[in-house]
Amino acid sequence: MRFKKAILTLAAALLYFAASLARAQEPPQESSSKPSGAPAPSGKPGKDDKKKKNKDGATKSAPEQPAWDPLRAEKDLEVGQYYMRKGDVDAAIDRFLDATLAKPGYAIPFRFLGEAQEKKGLKKQAIKSYQRYLDLYPHAEDREKIQKRIDKLYKETGKQKN
Repeated sequence: MRFKKAILTLAAALLYFAASLARAQEPPQESSSKPSGAPAPSGKPGKDDKKKKNKDGATKSAPEQPAWDPLRAEKDLEVGQYYMRKGDVDAAIDRFLDATLAKPGYAIPFRFLGEAQEKKGLKKQAIKSYQRYLDLYPHAEDREKIQKRIDKLYKETGKQKN
């Protein structure tokens, strides 16, 4: 019987100790009669509001997605091609642009981007995308085909080739 009491007392003490440790790890709450985030009584932001804005500014300026993400680039290409088949050229352009950002040295998104821009009538942008594709992938199997497209777009825009 004494053994059971000792174990129960020990268990209660351990629970109390664990609960006090958990409370110690929580950030201290500010004692204030006004709710957090509420403007100052004058209607102007108070000192605390300015501190919060500065603290949140760092997270707002952080990029939403990582800069180098080859898997995301492949998925963006796949989804962009789907949008092209469906006829939503604007959505396809957005996805191809995302792919170029997710994997900057990857040539394939620039070819698809050029095709989408050409289909939308953005000829100067298409020239840049096709040229970037050829710059990144100088030994492309479709190099001649892409070069012909570039030449055709130059003629249509009246722009001189460099």
